[in-house]
Amino acid sequence: MDFELWWLLSWPLFFGLGWLAARIDIKHLVRESRSLPRSYLSGLNFLLNEQPDKAIDAFLEAVKIDPQTVELHFALGSLFRRRGELDRAIRIHQSLVDREDLSEEQRFQALEELGQDYLKAGLLDRAESVYLGLRGTPKSEVANDALLEIYQQEKNWLRAIEIARDMPRRGSHRWEIDIAHFYCELAATALAHSDFDEAHRQLAQALETNRKCVRASLLLGDVLAGQGNDVAAVAAWQEIGVQDPTYLSLVAERLMDVQRRLGQEEKGAQFLRTHLGQTPSLDLLEIVFKWEIEKQGPEAAYALVRDELKRNPTMLGLEKLLEAAIHTVDGDRKGDVELVKGLIHGHTRRVARYCCKDCGFKARQFYWRCPACGGWETYPPKRTEEFDLAI
Repeated sequence: MDFELWWLLSWPLFFGLGWLAARIDIKHLVRESRSLPRSYLSGLNFLLNEQPDKAIDAFLEAVKIDPQTVELHFALGSLFRRRGELDRAIRIHQSLVDREDLSEEQRFQALEELGQDYLKAGLLDRAESVYLGLRGTPKSEVANDALLEIYQQEKNWLRAIEIARDMPRRGSHRWEIDIAHFYCELAATALAHSDFDEAHRQLAQALETNRKCVRASLLLGDVLAGQGNDVAAVAAWQEIGVQDPTYLSLVAERLMDVQRRLGQEEKGAQFLRTHLGQTPSLDLLEIVFKWEIEKQGPEAAYALVRDELKRNPTMLGLEKLLEAAIHTVDGDRKGDVELVKGLIHGHTRRVARYCCKDCGFKARQFYWRCPACGGWETYPPKRTEEFDLAI
């Protein structure tokens, strides 16, 4: 194969050009770094060493030397916000927004930072105004997220629905879940004022948005029961067994109350017992246990809890078993069982919690929306324990 000599000569030439370009870039970098105020570099060093107070002092000195440096203002504003000095952060970011020499990208960034300042300061009306102005810009997604949080804090559910409907799907998250809960919030407010027609209308919207919205079926049963339509109320609550049977524990007690009014208590207990066998639940067990011990007697209740404890061994289940055992023993043995039950109850009362599957926040009561991370339906309707009892 022929090989021309000039190819060999070109390699040193390319190497030389690359070396020259690198030297030019290095000189440019050194010249730029020398033009920066020394206090700016000191501030960066303090930040890297997690000394924000000293970093702020250094950046303030740098701003005095070069007041036109936009990046320094952003850094200072963020530091002030992190330290809780929100009034100073707002002044810095507002001064950036008011400047006429900012690029469009910098102005949007300054508005975003200002909106965060207002949010953290609790000035929701001002934050809303800022973020509404950012809709339709490259910061539109950030603005929608912030507006959605603002409207949820303000309980302005209609505006929250409007914003959420414009949100793009994000990974596995379905905005239909959130929107259905917003309708449920409107329905709950109407129900609290005994406006059954309005509550019914909002719940229809919720179920149209998300057919699997358990909360909507639960509230629909409450509305129908409030209107005196017990048969339809039971049907609405039993629909939860199709949507997600793990939530039946939340409605089991009211379902049994209505079935008792209808004279169909046995039918209601059988429905709950069937789902208990399919979906273990300590709270559902407690409702069925109460019915068993009242109607079928202590021995039947004891057998029910014993079988459930074998399938789902927990300290809470053991406590319920001991409660059933108290009714089946007498004399000194009854006192011993009561003593053990009291000791276990003291423990389970401390460890039994509902736990958010997203952030891990634990609470004694069930929440549709986590108080910590703000997620909807992140609390499984089952109380958890720090450890289970292995048998």
